[in-house]
Amino acid sequence: MPGLLEEDTMNIKAIIAAAVLTSVAAPAFAQSFYVVQDVKTKKCTITESKPTTTETTVVSGDTVYKTRSEAEAGMKTVKVCTSN
Repeated sequence: MPGLLEEDTMNIKAIIAAAVLTSVAAPAFAQSFYVVQDVKTKKCTITESKPTTTETTVVSGDTVYKTRSEAEAGMKTVKVCTSN
């Protein structure tokens, strides 16, 4: 690049590299919401992580919601949650 100092060229390359890494890594930071049901109380709630214990179970099937409001709307359609 004519007229640019070597330091400027390195800075531009670093900025481009950071932009590429950010665009690739951004989906990894996306939130996920699950509709789960407490096994004992049968009460449904929304969690930000998939349950790893047997105390709660995912009742929305394979559906992973991207926002809390989507999960709230989805919870209203899950039969075991609306029958409580």
